Amino acid sequence: METSLGTEPQSAFVRASFRIFGAIERVGNKLPQPFWLFWILAAVVIVLSAILEGAGISAINPSSGETVQIRSLLSADGMQTIIGDAVKNFANFPPLATIMTTLLGIAVAERSGLIDAVLRQTVTRMPAKYVTFALSMAAMVGHVAGDAAYVTLIPLGAMIFRAVGRSAVLGAIVAFVSISAGYDASPSLTTTDVLLSSITTAAATTIDATVHVTPLANYFFGAASAVLIAITITLVVELVLAKRPDLDADDNDDNGPTLSDLMITNVQRRALRRSGWAAIIFFVVLVAAMLPSTSPLRGEGGSILASPVISGMAFVIGLFFAVVGFVYGRTAGTYAKTSDALSAMVEGMKSMAPILVLFFAISQFLAYFKWTGIGEVLAITGASSLERLNAPAWAILLGLAVMISIMNFVVTSGSAMWSLAAPIFVPMLMLVDIAPETTQAMYRIADSVTNCVTPMSPYFVMALGFIQQYRKSAGIGTLASFTIPLAMVIWVVWIAFFMLWFGLGIPFGI
Repeated sequence: METSLGTEPQSAFVRASFRIFGAIERVGNKLPQPFWLFWILAAVVIVLSAILEGAGISAINPSSGETVQIRSLLSADGMQTIIGDAVKNFANFPPLATIMTTLLGIAVAERSGLIDAVLRQTVTRMPAKYVTFALSMAAMVGHVAGDAAYVTLIPLGAMIFRAVGRSAVLGAIVAFVSISAGYDASPSLTTTDVLLSSITTAAATTIDATVHVTPLANYFFGAASAVLIAITITLVVELVLAKRPDLDADDNDDNGPTLSDLMITNVQRRALRRSGWAAIIFFVVLVAAMLPSTSPLRGEGGSILASPVISGMAFVIGLFFAVVGFVYGRTAGTYAKTSDALSAMVEGMKSMAPILVLFFAISQFLAYFKWTGIGEVLAITGASSLERLNAPAWAILLGLAVMISIMNFVVTSGSAMWSLAAPIFVPMLMLVDIAPETTQAMYRIADSVTNCVTPMSPYFVMALGFIQQYRKSAGIGTLASFTIPLAMVIWVVWIAFFMLWFGLGIPFGI
């Protein structure tokens, strides 16, 4: 493993960190791909269910008073779940339809050029002295594009910093850390909100069938966190990292772009204005339609929280991005006709292919896990242990954060990790009066921050590749020496912010 730091000396702490990263990389490389990992786990559940049923393992659900018996998948009913219900298991996987519905609209916006134009406009219009904060906030907005934000913003960050006379390497790192460490913080709703909330809902219904965690469940906290993380990254970069004496070592400054080269055109600017008006009109029409207490867009008794708009938020998000993306595309000229938007949706679905393959394996594992009752028994037993410990809620949540942060070094897929953790931790913490949306919010912090330091992340390698365009001598150690201090500070600040939010009893969302 390359650990070159260019000309900078390596402190004992940095050398120790690299040794740990090296060990993590070696262990992680020996793990199977997530698709096969979930099938291996499914096989473990099959064997374990037979053993535990034979041992007569059970638990009493304190919510219903019913005894939960573990059932063996090596039985006639179990074979029906494994073979007979395989298609149903996949079709009923909560995130499947919701994420695809949302992505249809986001694909229209992304391929129209709207998201790229928003990111460029956000960064280039800011004075040079605010470029770090502007770039970091642009990444928070860019989370709506999912993993595509890495491809767009990391090279853009390098070019922006270079254009204002600063280190391109630092610009790429600011963009990378803002996207990865703050992945679950955004001022707008994202596909992650839809994906995680559906998994959380499925996990919560094992304890309470009436629970529904909406994509808005963490919106207030996520929007506030986006600003907090951008400020934190700006302070660490400007007060510490920007002062490194080796910062511009080996930078290639030939043929660099100017700031004007990165600005959007007049046509794109006009398209942004029109898409902005389309967004305003969309929300005004939606709100106006929901104002009457007898509106069909309201739920039973005129409820807004139980309305079709909230329960169908995935469709609303997708429709919103499709509308504003199409308006932008027609004005900017990227869409000449309505069929172009349809082509964008098709391309968006093509990008979903690897996720759909993974979802098939996850859906079967979760169906087995739920049917056996193992998850419910683990949750009940774990909750009883927590009650005996009499640990305060904040300590339980902090322990969860530490555990997930460590696990994220190896299992870097957020949806895969939550698919493993949610069926156990969500019901377990519900039984000690910690709401599902609270558990989900803490998970999102722990799952995000370590993304920028684990060499197991494909985007860590991608970021290194972009950096090496400006500093040929850069290695994993170069990138890690920047991301480690940023990740440490963000983790502490974000966890402290969560504890303050939780302690004050502020709603995490809707």
